[in-house]
Amino acid sequence: MGPNPGLILWVAMNRFRLPLSLSLSVVAVFIFALKMPGAGFWGPVLMLGGLIFLHEGGHFLAAKYMGMPVETFSLGFGPRLFGFKWRETDVCLCALPLGGYVKLAGFNPEEPGADDPYGFLKQPYGKRMLFYSGGILANLATTLVLFTFVGVDQARVTKAEPRPGSSLVIDNVVKGQPADRAGLQAGDELRRLGPVVFPAGRWEDAVAYIQAHPLQPLRVEIGREGKVLDLEVTPASEGGTGRIGLAAGPMAFDLQRRSLQAGDLLVGGRFALVTSWRMSGQVFGFLKKLVTFQAKSAEVSGPIGILRAGSRAAKSSWQEFLFMCGAISLQLALLNALPIPALDGGHMALLTYEKLRRRDLTIELKEKILTGGFLLLASLMGLVIVLDLLKLRK
Repeated sequence: MGPNPGLILWVAMNRFRLPLSLSLSVVAVFIFALKMPGAGFWGPVLMLGGLIFLHEGGHFLAAKYMGMPVETFSLGFGPRLFGFKWRETDVCLCALPLGGYVKLAGFNPEEPGADDPYGFLKQPYGKRMLFYSGGILANLATTLVLFTFVGVDQARVTKAEPRPGSSLVIDNVVKGQPADRAGLQAGDELRRLGPVVFPAGRWEDAVAYIQAHPLQPLRVEIGREGKVLDLEVTPASEGGTGRIGLAAGPMAFDLQRRSLQAGDLLVGGRFALVTSWRMSGQVFGFLKKLVTFQAKSAEVSGPIGILRAGSRAAKSSWQEFLFMCGAISLQLALLNALPIPALDGGHMALLTYEKLRRRDLTIELKEKILTGGFLLLASLMGLVIVLDLLKLRK
């Protein structure tokens, strides 16, 4: 979602004359997905729109800090819907909600302003690297702020009690155990387990029933992605006691908090750093599985999956929503830092390569590299959207 992928897309759309009907069809797909059961609207829109704005804002602030004129600050690609002029910058909202871009004066060597001494191409290596990294730094800062806020709130909690009437959600499913073989997944909402119906029934009663009925099939009713599924699980017998390999807990809690203390900020900061480090390792671990073709399609989520997850988080609690915003912001930073052409990291890698060889690549070669990177990213985006839509139909 960096500025230059947006510019490449903007150039491609003008060069290849991408029709308005295609833009509107993509928007229609998003609206259709949002209106599916289990998905809200304003929560995920606020999340993605806000994170895109902050990312592009990082590039914008880096450019303004270095005194470089910004021609366009756009949320979305394609046909311009509306906007306004702020000094020399056209701030606008476009029809294709798949990112955004910041267009600098003198960025395109084929335009008349390319020779502007204050333009982007005339800036030294350090300034251009700072501009490319602006969005990444903005996302990292957003993650740390949001995680710190969540960590401070967690430090203040003195008591957590299940909220009366709260839905019961599966926390963990042990791989290879009966619950896993029956198709139960973490995040599923438990509605019935044997004769116990939730949320009126108690989880302790369900556990006692499972333990007392080994090797006897039990009916399990769950809610998943707005749909109700009926499954059957047969508890294994361990010493005559039934086990299915499942842990569940209430979705919502009533929290009691103490007043804010001076040390809470340090606790929150430590929580932010530790959580960011741990999640970064998980992201790179998943990328390794992805490039080695070990990742499963169920593990891949695109824009629609993120929107639906954001909707659920917004409905759950503001703490969970802010935590998810921070997690996605961290992923945006890490993914944009990858040395893939058309991403911020790809531009930084090209710029560093030119610096080391002490000679710029030809415009034609850079255009081919960036266009190839853009087509790769567009293909991957199309694939994950298709996978998201297929998940909706399961």
